Formats: sequence, structure tokens, C-alpha cells
Amino acid sequence: MAGGRIADQVGRVLGGRYRLVAPIGTGGSAHVYVADDTTLRRRVAVKVLQPALALDQAFLKRFRAEAQAAAALNHPNVMRVFDWGEDPEGPFLVMEFLEGGSLRDILDAGHRLTVLVGLEAARALDYAHRRGLVHRDIKPANICFDDEGRSAIADFGLARALAEAAWTEPDGVLLGTARYAAPEAAQGRNVDGKADVYALGWVLLEAVTGNAPPVADTTVATLMARATQPIVAPFGVGALGPIIDAAGVVDPDDRPDAAALAVMLDAAARQLDSPARIPITPVLNLDARTPSAADPTEMGVTAAVPVYAPAQTAATPVVGRKSRRRIGWAVGSLALVAAIVMAALYVPILLKAKHDVPSLEGDTIEQAGIELAEFKFKLASEEAFSETVENGQIISQDPGPGESLREDSTVRVVVSKGPPPVPVPSLADLTEEAARSAIEGADLVVGGIERRFDEEIPEGVVIDWNPKSEAPKGSQIALAVSRGAEPRTISNWKGKTFEEAKTAFESVGLVAKRVDGFSDDVAVGQIVSTSPGAGQTAEKGSTVTVVVSVGAATVTVPNVNGQTVEQATATLRAQGLNVGGVFGPGGKNRKVFFTSPGAGAKVKRGTAVNLYVQ
Repeated sequence: MAGGRIADQVGRVLGGRYRLVAPIGTGGSAHVYVADDTTLRRRVAVKVLQPALALDQAFLKRFRAEAQAAAALNHPNVMRVFDWGEDPEGPFLVMEFLEGGSLRDILDAGHRLTVLVGLEAARALDYAHRRGLVHRDIKPANICFDDEGRSAIADFGLARALAEAAWTEPDGVLLGTARYAAPEAAQGRNVDGKADVYALGWVLLEAVTGNAPPVADTTVATLMARATQPIVAPFGVGALGPIIDAAGVVDPDDRPDAAALAVMLDAAARQLDSPARIPITPVLNLDARTPSAADPTEMGVTAAVPVYAPAQTAATPVVGRKSRRRIGWAVGSLALVAAIVMAALYVPILLKAKHDVPSLEGDTIEQAGIELAEFKFKLASEEAFSETVENGQIISQDPGPGESLREDSTVRVVVSKGPPPVPVPSLADLTEEAARSAIEGADLVVGGIERRFDEEIPEGVVIDWNPKSEAPKGSQIALAVSRGAEPRTISNWKGKTFEEAKTAFESVGLVAKRVDGFSDDVAVGQIVSTSPGAGQTAEKGSTVTVVVSVGAATVTVPNVNGQTVEQATATLRAQGLNVGGVFGPGGKNRKVFFTSPGAGAKVKRGTAVNLYVQ
């Protein structure tokens, strides 16, 4: 809902029930309207959040839960939440309509208030905190007044829902909220009800002095200042000084809760006379008319009424007709009562035993816990990198060794995370030796080395490493180094053809080489054996010798008697035999009459047969 369209929404009906009558306020995340509840015929305030929030499902879930929890609150100083819903223009809350405006409006008009506004707010916070709700955004704009001067805190639960939404408020809005942020909130730590107490301390100081909490140029700078900044009451606020100082301590463990703050403020308030009431102009001027049954929008708003009891205006102090002596007596009485209250709250703390804080530097967090438990100290820790202190050991502590501290106080330590991280170099395509040099050159060390097969990366080259981006200085880098391709296991190819074996070997990156050989039991053309043999392995790319059968290894000596030497020689060679010597008379037509070995003898193929001729 853009700023120029706020008035355009007047007349719209949200949820089929709430008719928007007039705009009464706007902020970075919402616009507020006075509206008519056409069902119960009463005037209400409707806060319509930004349309973008309707798209954030996580926010809507949180919004519904927080609105339901806030609606369950029933306290006179907590603004009532009547209803909630979702509309195309944004989620909306239906709340009690308080005609008197906010504390922000009153302060901006130059008026100052008494402690009563702080007392009512502290009681409201105590009520909410005991029911598990923390406001998280206590500031003058969220403290409103009705026409009788009753104050009520608005927006319980909404601050948390908005904080967890994807919606980003304008920087000026954030800066205004950061004015009142507690140190623990500024540090990003978890907050509880004591963060509301700190914020209320600032609000109370601003209400009585007119001075808003200081801010820096940016939200971030303001939050950084808040992280270590206590609230220090200025001279001249009298008995309120100790109360404001107590609410504004940096450590929430030393800060009173809302119940204790209410006791302190109540004691101070009882010593003051009721200040003069100042009439103010209500947040909206409409004709005061009796609602009509036919037209619910005729429900009127009371005109100018006195809505609060300020202690003074910006220019004129309001102190009645009391004499200086009576004023001095009242101030002294107030100071005494406040001192008594403070004593009642803090004497039990002061009576706790004090011990010297032991030296924890170099200890582990477990060792420190044991040492501090002996003195009933609490332990809080955070981590930081260190070039000199080992990982897991304590770098520093606050308070330091030897300082005196009461029991139940907190000792904060910083624990080493080891040296800061350094970039890990890329080790891709490096040999193991080159990778080792690169790692050591980056102030890191080589950790375990895993060697594994890889089909693509050559043997001895880095496959992977961990971690890759960065690692603590001096830490280990694990390597995976290639063993090359996994060796191939040779199957049993006996009795298969060479072509079958060749195709299979080539598919796994092996080379097949054919060699012929004799076999008495393998048919001609079938594989007799391989080298490496069946069950053995061969490196990828290596050669496997395949022996193919050319027949049996023995032959029968044929009968060549009566043949010429030339004929007998041809016959023997056809059977795989050779001719040895030829014995007998010479002559061209001589014929064989005997052989050795003789005809029919079984001999190895290639045996030499001697011929005897005549």
C-alpha cells in the first residue's frame, strides 16, 4: 500500500467486517486506520501490514501464532488484540482503539511525563513475560493512551514476526527501533524479558527529560554502540537515577526483571502528588454521534479529552504551590524510599561471597567449567581464530585472573578455533609430488593419501582432495591419487574362436595377438590357451597372446615304400614330417624300400624320417 494511497483505502471492508473510517498513522511496515466493527458495532483500530508480507509464508505462519498469543493477553496496560486476518492489501490486526495517541506524540508536543507511565508499562511487561511473551520493540510509539489517561503497550508479538520475515523495513524505521535496543539484541544474542526492561529504561529517561537515546549515522553503528553502552541517568532526575541505572546495565544477568522494576517505580510513584492533567487533541476528530443501526460508520469518537498526567510541559515546570522546604522534604523522602527498595532488591546480591577469578587461559572449555563451578561462577563462551593458541583452548577471559567476583556472576571466555583459514590451492592434474609441494607451500600439510583406480587419470596423478576452498592454517589436506586403470581379469577362452576373444579384449582396452599351436584335444581353429592365462590380470593397453590350434601334435608315418625319393619326400611333408637322410646306391630312379621310423609309427609332427633306397 503506497504512501499516496493510504487515504484511498477509506471505506474498504476487511474480512467482511471491518470498515476503514480514516487513517491515523503510518510506518515502514504498516498503516493504521480507525475502523468500525460492523458486527459488534464498536470502533477499533486496524493495522494493515505491507502487501509484500502476504507472500511470505513463513511470516504468515509466525504472524498467526504471535497474533493468537497476543490476543490471549488480558491486562489493562496491554493493548487488546481482537482479531487478525489476511487481505490482498496485506495481513491485518484488529486492536483496541485508544483515542489519546502515543507517548511519542506527547513527547513530540514538548510535554514530559512522571514515573507513572513507566510503572504501568513495567506491570504490563511483567504480565506478558510471565506468559512467555517478549515484546522486543519497546519505544514511545508503542505506548498508547485512552481518553482516561490509561496507557497500554501495543504490538506484542508483531516485532518478532516482522524480524523473522523476508520483508526489509526502511533504514530510518530500523534506526528508530535501534535507539532502544538492548546490548544483547545488538550483539545478535538471544533475548528475554530483560531486553524489554533495558528499552523501558531509555523510554523512562526520555519521558522525564525529553532527550531521546543517542544514535549514530547508521543503524549498524547505533547497534554497535548499544552493544557496550549502559544507560546512565543524568544529574537532576533524583530518585529515578538509581532505577534508570539499574534498568540500563549492559549484562542482563545484573539487570532487574520487569517485576522488580515495577516495585522500584511503584515506591517512587507513591511519593509524588498527582500532577496537573493537560487536555490534548485526540488522534482523530470525528463528529460524536450515536451509532445508527442502519449505518455502522456513524459511530463517533469523543472529541478533545484529558488523556494523561504529565509532570510538566517543555517550558513550564508543574510543581504546585509547595514551598522549597516541602519540596526538599519530598525529594529526600523519595530518595530514601528508592534506596530502601534498591537495597531490598540488591542486598541479597551484595551479600553473596566474592572470590578471585582463576586463570583460565590455555584451559579447555570443560576444564574452565569445572574450575568456575568451584566458586559458583557461571561460564559464557565465544570462539575466535588464533595463530598462537591451540584449537579448543581458552585465549582470554573477562574478568581477568585475580579479579574479585561475586558468586553466580558470569565469566566470559574466548575459545580458540585454531589459526585462521588459508586458501587451499587447486591440485587438479598435479602429480602426487607436485601436489605435496603446493600444499606445503600454502602452510598446510598432507594428510592421508587414498590410492584408487581411475579409468581416465594416469597413475600417480591427483584425482581429488579435501577440503578444497579453505582450511585452518597448518591443517591436513586429504588426497586421492590415481593407481591408473584397474587391471583386467582374463577369462577362460579355450575352445572359442580368435575373433570372439579379440572383440572381447578390445572392448576392455586390451590387444589380442594370434599364435598357432598344436593341440591333441582342441579342434583346429579354436583357442588352446592365452597368455596371461585364465584368472590372471593384464594392464589396460597391454597385449594378450592367443594360441590357436592347428591340429594334433603327433602324426603317423605314412608307407612310402616303392616311391621315388621325390615322391616320398612330398608324402612325408604333407603329413608334417621331414626327410632325414637318404641311404643306398645312387641313381635317378632309385626307390624307397624301407623308412626309419617305419610306416605306421606314431611320431611328433616335424620328426625327420630316414629313407632307404635301392
